[in-house]
Amino acid sequence: MRATLNITDDLIAQVQKLSGEKTKTKAIITAMGYYVKEKKIKMLLELRGKIKIDDVTEELEKAEIMEMEENDKRWRNS
Repeated sequence: MRATLNITDDLIAQVQKLSGEKTKTKAIITAMGYYVKEKKIKMLLELRGKIKIDDVTEELEKAEIMEMEENDKRWRNS
């Protein structure tokens, strides 16, 4: 999508320098992607302590081991 933006030359230069991108477009896309990522991380961190999550690590590990053993048996019997 094309857009016309009024961004100061100094700000664009800083974004290009910090992002390491050579073009203005790539620099802005990189900066916007970084901004969105940081906002999402902040939103997730704000949920800390507000959501109860059960730890099912052991059950998953057992299921994976059982699946691997079943696959191993199939290969040996083939």
